[in-house]
Amino acid sequence: MRTIYWDYENECVRLIDQTKLPDSLEVISCKSVEELAEAIKRLSIRGAPALEAAGGYGVALAANIAKDMPAAEAKEFIRYKAELLSKTRPTAVNLFCGIERVLKTALNAEDPEEIARLALDEAEKIANEDVERNRRMGRYGAELIPDNAVVITYCNTGRLATVDWGTALGVVRSAVEQGKKVEVIACETRPLNQGSRLTCWELMQDGIDTTLITDSMAGYVMRKRKIDCVIVGADRIVRDAVFNKVGTYSLAILAKEHGIPFYVAAPSTTFDWNKSEEDVVVEERSREELTYCNVKCMKTLIAPENVKIYNPAFDATPLSYVTALITEKGIIKKPYSVNVPKVLGF
Repeated sequence: MRTIYWDYENECVRLIDQTKLPDSLEVISCKSVEELAEAIKRLSIRGAPALEAAGGYGVALAANIAKDMPAAEAKEFIRYKAELLSKTRPTAVNLFCGIERVLKTALNAEDPEEIARLALDEAEKIANEDVERNRRMGRYGAELIPDNAVVITYCNTGRLATVDWGTALGVVRSAVEQGKKVEVIACETRPLNQGSRLTCWELMQDGIDTTLITDSMAGYVMRKRKIDCVIVGADRIVRDAVFNKVGTYSLAILAKEHGIPFYVAAPSTTFDWNKSEEDVVVEERSREELTYCNVKCMKTLIAPENVKIYNPAFDATPLSYVTALITEKGIIKKPYSVNVPKVLGF
């Protein structure tokens, strides 16, 4: 099952509700752009590549709803809904790539039914390309993973963060597919525990040896155990930094201190090479994510209700801490200012 897909029978977007895992595997339907936007905001769908597909499908959904409108009204409606989608999460650049790509393709037509057809065709291309490039990325990255490897990863970078296969976890899956023995140490990834809830669930589904640790244990584990590498994903890569789930920077510092390679696996659409760290807006999320251990049901208070909260969703890791970038076009090593444009064609 793909993380997100178009339901042709019901003409809607279907996606795995990641807020329910690992308790239950539930698929929800988004029949309006507003429903999809809310799913993105509450992290029912998350992960940069998955958000690229969500952006594309969101525009296709808007176009499908507008196919019986007059042409000018349909185009205005689609642009308005695309703007609504673009305001859901500010940091992951892939979301905007998906939205803009489908808009550009579909709005070249004049007939609303043709606009809807082109929009859905392009959204499906984005989804299919994501699976293909993750597979290619995985094959390249697997070259960096030795047999009998112990890998530390962070957040969730597998099937659930993409349409299928995964970025950093896709590298692990590809290495295992090649016959290598790999043990994964998954950091829990506070405050929403995407590592413990999602990464551990995925890897155990695949039968891959998985050990869960708290985020604060990473340094101790690196010091006491043989760790072959750290592999993480990314939500945006600019010319001087990698933006990823908050806590990634700390892991990079620990890896450098212990002489452990630190790899970042991300598709070319995650690169925003014309920008630098200071240009990127870092999303800040609600106080409830830190003050309650069950955000949805508000069951258990784990901090004083009136304590001040700072809850950025992402941090920036300087590229100087990154040993190599793993992409669908190959492995990129330093100097990144030269080799990223060379390999990716920027």
